Amino acid sequence: MTSDTKEILDAILEPETSAADFAGMALPGSYRAVTVHKDEAEMFAGLAGRDKDPRKSLHVEDVPVPELGPGEALVAVMASSVNYNSVWTSIFEPVSTFGFLERYGRVSPLAKRHDLPYHVIGSDLAGVVLRTGAGVNRWHPGDRVVAHCLSVELESADGHDDTMLDPEQRIWGFETNFGGLAELALVKANQLMPKPEHLTWEEAASPGLVNSTAYRQLVSRNGAGMKQGDNVLVWGASGGLGSYATQFVLAGGATPICVVSSPQKAEVCRRMGAEAIIDRTAEGYRFWKDEHTQDPREWKRFGARIRELTGGEDVDIVFEHPGRDTFGASVYVARRGGTVVTCASTSGYRHEYDNRYLWMSLKRIVGSHFANYREAWEANRLIAKGRIHPTLSRVYPLEETGQAAYDVHRNLHQGKVGVLALAPREGLGVTDPELRAKHLPAINLFRGA
Repeated sequence: MTSDTKEILDAILEPETSAADFAGMALPGSYRAVTVHKDEAEMFAGLAGRDKDPRKSLHVEDVPVPELGPGEALVAVMASSVNYNSVWTSIFEPVSTFGFLERYGRVSPLAKRHDLPYHVIGSDLAGVVLRTGAGVNRWHPGDRVVAHCLSVELESADGHDDTMLDPEQRIWGFETNFGGLAELALVKANQLMPKPEHLTWEEAASPGLVNSTAYRQLVSRNGAGMKQGDNVLVWGASGGLGSYATQFVLAGGATPICVVSSPQKAEVCRRMGAEAIIDRTAEGYRFWKDEHTQDPREWKRFGARIRELTGGEDVDIVFEHPGRDTFGASVYVARRGGTVVTCASTSGYRHEYDNRYLWMSLKRIVGSHFANYREAWEANRLIAKGRIHPTLSRVYPLEETGQAAYDVHRNLHQGKVGVLALAPREGLGVTDPELRAKHLPAINLFRGA
């Protein structure tokens, strides 16, 4: 930490610091950030994805503070978190993110700032606004904020019904530079949302990407449109995405059927309130006979197990994100007229399924990618009200982000893995201790899991 960033931290920790104080504070010339390097994009060539090690590719280094443009905000980052897109960036899969930065750099002279030989990664943050650019009226220096990761230009009509359809839609910190795994971050002002007051910085930083993604995927009319009484199959139900999906299912009056891979993860789901749980490792499901051949008998065995847990009913919705390993089974087990909603492919992008079970049973496959600003705002509002809770299990310092990403890559984690940026320790940032006390057991449910 430089003397300039320490001054920023001291101001944030001092409750009497005013908006004018933040606005008058000198900005540092550089800041610490987690980066990947363009000249190392081939460092894992020839290795299987599982063998690529984020600890070797992620660097923590000083980088220059970027120029602030119109409609943007510079935020002092107190904490961030690791998402699977940070893992993808770190192992240069499915492609190097420097291609994204190069394409963005061609959009405008201002966007050219993002096309650099290093990429500051990270798609979550909780922190304090330091500066705003021309045209920003809603947010001011000193505001305590979290950020969602949708970056849009909105110069096309396509994005004005659903901003996720903007042709220039990008994921901040993955397809843009100056992400949240750093002491400072550059965001568009329409990414900002109020920080939930009952949460610490690291807790507030952890839901953003996954909570908004799960909200759109399940609750929004742009996703599955879940309703009360639905049966919802949740893959990876104790993981970063699945832990929020499980909460939304329970909070929405539906029934989660939680798929996990260990007794410990099953116990976490029980503590969230789920009752129908399948430990796919213990029950030995193998949906692929070999690399090229799926096993429909395993789909049927899986479907029968689901019906045992639901009183004979098939699932209305499948919350999909593993991809290749599970997609054939997901299409099969969805009820007649049911929906498979997918937002990722962490086990592989080339899906195979038996289309007879889709068309003859009138099922739907819905693609869902992150969330628009309204959906992200609503998802954050539920966090702020204590209806949905962070699923933070472990927190690392910025210097150990490589290890944090490794844990996520190897599925060694539960829920979300947080990272402290400017925050000197965990436990800071709470301004509503009353609401916190009311929900503390739920807030800490994943701790030590």
